Amino acid sequence: MKRTTTYIFIVVGVLILVNLLSDSFFLRLDLTSDNRYTLSDATKNIVRNLEEPVTVTAYFSEDVPTQMNQTKRDFKEMLIEYSNLSKGMVVFEFIDPSSSEVTEQEAMSAGIQPVIATVREKDQAKQQKVYLGAVISMGEQTEVIPFMQPGVAMEYALSSTIKKISVMNKPVIGLLQGHGEPPVGAYAQALSSLSILYHVEPVTLTDTVNSLEKYQTLALVAPKDTFPASHLAQLDRFLGRGGSIFLGINRVDGDLNTARGNSVSTGLETWLTSKGLIIENNFVIDARCAKISVRQQQGVFTYTTQVPFYYIPMISGFADHPVTSGLENVILPFVSNMNYTGDTTKTFTPLLWTSEKAGTQPSPVIFDVSRPWTDGDFPLENLTVGGLLAGKLVGNTFSQMIVIADGDFPVNGEGQQARQQGEDNISLMVNSIDYLSDDTGLIELRTKGITSRPLDEIEDGKKAFLKYLNLLLPILLIIIYGVFRMQFNRNLRIKRMEEGYV
Repeated sequence: MKRTTTYIFIVVGVLILVNLLSDSFFLRLDLTSDNRYTLSDATKNIVRNLEEPVTVTAYFSEDVPTQMNQTKRDFKEMLIEYSNLSKGMVVFEFIDPSSSEVTEQEAMSAGIQPVIATVREKDQAKQQKVYLGAVISMGEQTEVIPFMQPGVAMEYALSSTIKKISVMNKPVIGLLQGHGEPPVGAYAQALSSLSILYHVEPVTLTDTVNSLEKYQTLALVAPKDTFPASHLAQLDRFLGRGGSIFLGINRVDGDLNTARGNSVSTGLETWLTSKGLIIENNFVIDARCAKISVRQQQGVFTYTTQVPFYYIPMISGFADHPVTSGLENVILPFVSNMNYTGDTTKTFTPLLWTSEKAGTQPSPVIFDVSRPWTDGDFPLENLTVGGLLAGKLVGNTFSQMIVIADGDFPVNGEGQQARQQGEDNISLMVNSIDYLSDDTGLIELRTKGITSRPLDEIEDGKKAFLKYLNLLLPILLIIIYGVFRMQFNRNLRIKRMEEGYV
């Protein structure tokens, strides 16, 4: 009896000690492939260097569907880690907006947007408003995360918001205009992400004034008109003083309305050739591609169907580099391939390339959606369509450029023509500017999370393996446990039958 009492006291003491230690230490094993539950060095640097307290008011509904409830749990655990790392500089509270009309009105006034979700209750499905948002404030600065979409890069959303309200002097990024580039409003998604760490403003070159002095990085996206020699000279002077350039260039372009593709000449292609980087005058085709809608007629019936369009490659080949870390699918419409022929004063690092079933077609081309394609149309593999050019690009000063051989990938239009661009397309541009601007801390967070891993792209053998593994593994574990228990009980019976067993 005394031995049992001592044992109980020891167990209770250990539990009390573990609870006391858990207030000071937070430990969680992260077995995910992308370490989504492990805070990055960028986040640790942000929260450890806070000079003022940050308050996070999380408006999360109770009784939400399972996936949303997981988001709430993950967000709360993440806030606990932020608070511990910041030594109390990050404080938070969770409020259920559904608890009262006053609280709900407070959440909506703060900018938290409810969504309608299906909730099962007593074997019945019902629709209810769900809140999964947060208000982050520091001093007089306030930012809102209107809705925490389940499955998104949660750490990036929180860390970038804290960074946005805590950073004082933002570097200035110039968005070049005046050569037929899309207007600033056409980059709404990209500019929204860039505005967290930078001031982004349009800049127009003139023949008499060098207006690039104050910019750390210059972005040139999809120009259509010719660059005069004086403008190219200003770009050279910008690189000569150590500036960085992000360039999305269309060497060719296509028009689905006329079913034709033609070359584009702006003078930038010749300018790049002088630095050893050749953008080929061709259309890359890839068996791994996006689909387009095509109207077809059968008898008196007209219908729309989705068909593969090989002139819009879906890029999944990426270098192990901060610019492309975490990317899974970048769609590059009417892209060309590039080759580096420069000298040893510069280095070229391929960042994006096609699949192993690719090819090229010289410009101009006529698009024929009814053409029967065969494997023979895709004889090439791993064609480079984007890369980093760095070194002594002009003079003896180190500078660098990231060049993507398509300029339309980050453009989502404006007004009624606006469309939602793929997250990886936006991340590619924003990551590139982050890297060129020497502020790469949040790059790894923006793409931290699974965006697209379609099952139809997994090999049949792997799919069969995963299918049977999920089916048989639980049964196998039960059998192993049963055999172990049977052997244990057998050994125990034999031991009890031995002489002298007490």
